[in-house]
Amino acid sequence: MISRIRLTALLVGAGLAVALTTSLGFWQLRRAAEKIALQTAMDSQGTKTPLAGTQLREAADPVSLVYQRVHLRGTWAAASTVFLDNRQMDAKVGFFVLTPLMLEGGGAVLVQRGWAPRNFENRTQLPRVETPPGLVELEGRIGLPPSKLFEPGTATNGTIRQNLDLSQFRAETGLPLMAVTVLQSGTPSEGLRRAWPAVNLGVDKHYGYAFQWFALATLVAALILWFQIIRPFYQRSKEPNPHV
Repeated sequence: MISRIRLTALLVGAGLAVALTTSLGFWQLRRAAEKIALQTAMDSQGTKTPLAGTQLREAADPVSLVYQRVHLRGTWAAASTVFLDNRQMDAKVGFFVLTPLMLEGGGAVLVQRGWAPRNFENRTQLPRVETPPGLVELEGRIGLPPSKLFEPGTATNGTIRQNLDLSQFRAETGLPLMAVTVLQSGTPSEGLRRAWPAVNLGVDKHYGYAFQWFALATLVAALILWFQIIRPFYQRSKEPNPHV
């Protein structure tokens, strides 16, 4: 009686484990499909005709334009330039340089102008970055604000800082900054490199996780099948028949 109860509990537990791991595998496949759809949408945005400053400024929801290309004209608000520390490009650590661009015709957008190296012997020394005066033209793609890094204590302000909160920076500068940024493209210039990495949504890792969950479900089912059905049946078939 006790052995039968244990067997029932074992089979129920194994069934639940198989159901759970299989469900997790299909969930990973759904996540992969969602990211493939997002990647397709991003690629589609990148093939559209570049937006002018007027179109960007008049957009009802600029965030919906993320990854679309732009061609902008305006003047730099050089006094509000920010150097984001501990940022990497081509496996090198330095600064992301951000400067607001006052768009021709009105409005402003924060431009991630590129990457510059830092002086690790004098961490307060700024790299030499040129900010041309007067009207400038640039190309780039619309992006979200820079990702935030871990920052112990209170957020830093000033020219060199670890992170930048766009809403706080808007209040700090008094500029009518949009809810998006622009990642400037082009060859190195003005002391800046612009080898922005391609966006990788990590679809392959979801397929890898799905394979692991399905493999675990298969392993549990195979162990139960072997130890509870095949092996006992094989052992019984080897026992001598007492009626012979």
